[in-house]
Amino acid sequence: MSTTALPIAEYLRQHIRTVPDWPTPGVQFRDITPLLQDPRVFRVLIDAFVHRYMDPALRPDVVAGLDARGFIIGSVVAYELNTGFVPIRKKGKLPYATVEETYELEYGSATVELHTDAVTRGQRVLLIDDLIATGGTMMAGCKLLEKLGAVVTEGAAIVDLPELGGSARLRQAGLPLFTMVAFEGE
Repeated sequence: MSTTALPIAEYLRQHIRTVPDWPTPGVQFRDITPLLQDPRVFRVLIDAFVHRYMDPALRPDVVAGLDARGFIIGSVVAYELNTGFVPIRKKGKLPYATVEETYELEYGSATVELHTDAVTRGQRVLLIDDLIATGGTMMAGCKLLEKLGAVVTEGAAIVDLPELGGSARLRQAGLPLFTMVAFEGE
């Protein structure tokens, strides 16, 4: 059977590299760069997102991407959907007036920012990142967008690591999620 006949999730999974013990011992890092390097695989990935969000019930007014791999996926999806793209960046990277949200990490805290004019009240926003682990970054991004009056219609990611609890936490907070590949117990 050719790999193109595989279900999309399995096809994408075959192109996600696992890097053991990075960035620390015991961590199995899920590296999406092979998805981006192969033009055919990259197109399958983007088309899967685009086809989902072309549905009028899910279609966003704008796509927001989380620093940094969410920029790659989100900007291409926004382009294909003919919507604007909004970057949510790590603190200190945006040059204009910002709102910020701090969230906890396993080893401390981090802060993300969004320009104050990035979205308008009532805009429907799709929030995209590459991976959901503990859910902290996506939750912070969602709070930022909501501070400015936007409606986050869905959080989307390529990979879900459900064992780390982030996707459950986000759903419990009321954020609908769409992910393509889950790595459970690995």
